[in-house]
Amino acid sequence: MGQDVDRRTFSRRDRQRYRAKVQRCLDALAVMLREHPFAHDEPMTGLEVELNLVDHDLAPSLAGAEVLEAIGAPQFQSELGRWNLELNLPPRPLPGDQWQHLERQLVDELAVARSSAVDCGAQLAVIGILPTLQRHDLVAGALSGDPRYETLNEQMLGARGEPIRLDIAGDDPSGRHGVEPEHLTADFDSIAPEAACTSMQLHLQVHPDSFAGYWNAAQCLAGVQLAVGANSPFLLGSRLWAETRIPLFEQSCDVRTPELRNQGVRPRVWFGERWITSVLDLFSENGRYFPALMPHTDDDSDPMADLEAGNVPGLDELRLHNGTIWRWNRPVYDVADGVPHVRVENRVLPAGPTVVDMVANALFFYGLLRTLVEADRPLWSMMSFEAAEENFTTAARHGLEGPLYWPGSGWIRPDELVLRKLLPQAADGLARWGVESDVTDRFLSIIEQRCVARRTGASWQLDSVAALETAGADRRTALHGMLERYLEHSAANEPVHTWPLPG
Repeated sequence: MGQDVDRRTFSRRDRQRYRAKVQRCLDALAVMLREHPFAHDEPMTGLEVELNLVDHDLAPSLAGAEVLEAIGAPQFQSELGRWNLELNLPPRPLPGDQWQHLERQLVDELAVARSSAVDCGAQLAVIGILPTLQRHDLVAGALSGDPRYETLNEQMLGARGEPIRLDIAGDDPSGRHGVEPEHLTADFDSIAPEAACTSMQLHLQVHPDSFAGYWNAAQCLAGVQLAVGANSPFLLGSRLWAETRIPLFEQSCDVRTPELRNQGVRPRVWFGERWITSVLDLFSENGRYFPALMPHTDDDSDPMADLEAGNVPGLDELRLHNGTIWRWNRPVYDVADGVPHVRVENRVLPAGPTVVDMVANALFFYGLLRTLVEADRPLWSMMSFEAAEENFTTAARHGLEGPLYWPGSGWIRPDELVLRKLLPQAADGLARWGVESDVTDRFLSIIEQRCVARRTGASWQLDSVAALETAGADRRTALHGMLERYLEHSAANEPVHTWPLPG
């Protein structure tokens, strides 16, 4: 969705041409995977973080364009909501102390953004869902003025043919908050609820021959990632899932009517339905199952002709189409310095709570990926795809409270799984990547202590609001009090497991 789209309306013929062009891109990619060299250099990683802006009353601030102008740096870009920003850090390798430098760079970049936000009368919030959002904030007028987002809004609502419906039943399986689960239902006449989801996206460039293994491993890990990284328990005043961002994103991007859902039509926010053997499996599914949302095509380009002429095709239509299908682990095709490559884009984690927590989450993921991919017997050969998806949903609902299924361990609480088995595997994987031991120790110890304390961003938010409500605050006041403390702790870059509760 980072590609520019200079059209607002599309004809039936546009859609027909676009479908044919996507198929032509798929044919070219199939040839390239068989015959064309892809990047063989040291695998590169990348990181994107979506951010929120709030005003002095902690309501969403629509000053995104002004803050971007004040920052004046290309790594900061607009996002769907006018209260959102996105920070894209340049690719870097994993070995050595690279990710320690990344932590410092990320701290510095966010400090610049915070300073620029203050100059524009706003504050920066690094959090999965802004807990002070209200229904009147999620309207078409709050969307970014970028033409591609306006077009996306029109096309998604047009495809759906009726308002966006949110219907999320909350859950508190531990009972520790002593209250009944809450239930949110609401209709919206724009895709603005999608802008309420702010995530951290992790990229890993891999060779096409090993892509399937890395994608399958990432799917296995999605539930664990959510369990230890949840940070989005509140939406529109309601206490819902540990990572409410998951059902919110799924529902706010759902262009299916209830009838199409009942028929089994696949959603555009998708976990998937099977293990894969090639990156081509995913791109082919995208073309086979999903109609175009923005059928913009360059009629003058022909990817097969580019190949025959010895050029590397951009596969623009394939990439644009791929950008409108939001898999939690998404395949990416790109060209850098004239050389094609493919990446796994991991979209599972929320933003926040702090830089050090986000870097710890990232290295935990990258380390486990390497170990699982190089295991003598792949984990996904011992685990059904349905079990991986169930783990994902369970972790999103319950965080550390919900047991996950893991081969060799059966049903096990996520913190116990991480402490007993996954932390040593993550350390081993990072050693194989060539990450320095002191970097590994620093960041994996944060995951360890988070599990020992059983304190994630989500649980801190829930316990803080519960404490403020017990002291007599109503829900709205408690959410504001919690967010005020959250912003202070987040800016200090102390890991969330060390944060004190109110009182």
